[in-house]
Amino acid sequence: MRNKQFIVIGCGRFGSSVAKTLTKLGHEVMVIDKDADIIKDISEYVAHAVQMDALDEASFRTIGIRNFDVAVIAIGSDIEASIMATLIAKEAGVPVVIAKALTEIHGKVLKRIGADKIIYPERDMGMRVAYGISAPNILDIIEFSPDYSIIETEALKEWENKSLKDLNLSRQYGMTVIAIKTGDKINIVPSSEEIIKKDDVIVVLGSNANLKRIREDN
Repeated sequence: MRNKQFIVIGCGRFGSSVAKTLTKLGHEVMVIDKDADIIKDISEYVAHAVQMDALDEASFRTIGIRNFDVAVIAIGSDIEASIMATLIAKEAGVPVVIAKALTEIHGKVLKRIGADKIIYPERDMGMRVAYGISAPNILDIIEFSPDYSIIETEALKEWENKSLKDLNLSRQYGMTVIAIKTGDKINIVPSSEEIIKKDDVIVVLGSNANLKRIREDN
């Protein structure tokens, strides 16, 4: 299976981080930004770096945007450029277009014009920080949908040396355990007989409303 080809449009902190990480994962990445200094700095980390204005539709055709598997629209505060780049990518036939949004309204506009997935980096980071300072046992949180999230939490003391069957977290918390991390080992979809050990990290999927219950028990 060939590695996917990504184009990242907009190379601020978010876009640069996405591009560098995708490259480390073995994918071919092209980055686009109108700032020559940014392009110079990022060029050593990705396959192709092009100085270009996101509003320049003709230039997008020249670079062959239709040949990419995924377009990541990571433009910051220029909402017009964000919308235009999303439109160009969708009209060119890029199979998956992922767009960064600054606000809920911005996100709704991007979704309306065809973006397949909307990302809210500032909002999501704020949510993670809030959970981290209010519930130290919760290590990470990823919004799965508007109503559900996946969280990583350290095993509560009362969970230690008990099986998933005995704990019955689905009944107690309305959550499904999808993985258990023990040191460097990850047990995906553990059986009901799996024993929770001290310092285990539990990955669970559940409703946002039920996250409060784990938070309160931490």
